[in-house]
Amino acid sequence: MKRILLLLISSFFTVALFAQKDSTVTKKDRKKDVLLQTSMGDITIRLSDSTPLHRDNFLKLVKVGFYDSLLFHRVIKDFMIQGGDPDSKNAKSGQQLGSGDLGYMIPSEFRPSLFHKRGVIAAARDNNPEKASSASQFYLTQGKAFTDAGLDSIEINRLQGRKIPAAYRDIYKTTGGTPQLDQNYTVFGEVVKGLEVIDKIAAVKTSKGSDRDRPIADVRIIKAKLIKRKKK
Repeated sequence: MKRILLLLISSFFTVALFAQKDSTVTKKDRKKDVLLQTSMGDITIRLSDSTPLHRDNFLKLVKVGFYDSLLFHRVIKDFMIQGGDPDSKNAKSGQQLGSGDLGYMIPSEFRPSLFHKRGVIAAARDNNPEKASSASQFYLTQGKAFTDAGLDSIEINRLQGRKIPAAYRDIYKTTGGTPQLDQNYTVFGEVVKGLEVIDKIAAVKTSKGSDRDRPIADVRIIKAKLIKRKKK
């Protein structure tokens, strides 16, 4: 009980601290990319204008330095790497993570044009009926390549019979991704540089204990910042 109380107090002060900072998102900000400088290399992300709620929320948190020093606390090879838990900044070795947040959610913004191909950024969430997103936790997809039979199985068993468009099937069979998450978690951008860093992080050794899937050796976001957008 004491540990839970301390975590709640920590989360409260985290929310209060960032609420005091300037988090205004400008038109210029929306034309910039986000650079994640991690302990295993740099990742550049381009946010989607089709998901303005998620875009502006992420930009706001980057501007106030929220993601600086947070961990990728959940890593699953051939699936994704997840970060954004505020409790991870000062987490001790072996501490179970994944429950930290900022006290609000973002309404889902599912778009047919945004799907879980390799290298997209999407919002994590708990099991709420509206499928609203976590305020701060996100994941970057690594995924894997699928066969037609594998995609057929996902349509039946994970997508309730919803068909994956032919063009997307081709990408899932070549580039790869995590099609089982489509239209269930909001995709709000993609990596434009640094896919190899996702692969490096996804390959690290992870815990099989109570802190399951947490890297044994911390993988940290050293700094997240806005940078001038370059053409792809």
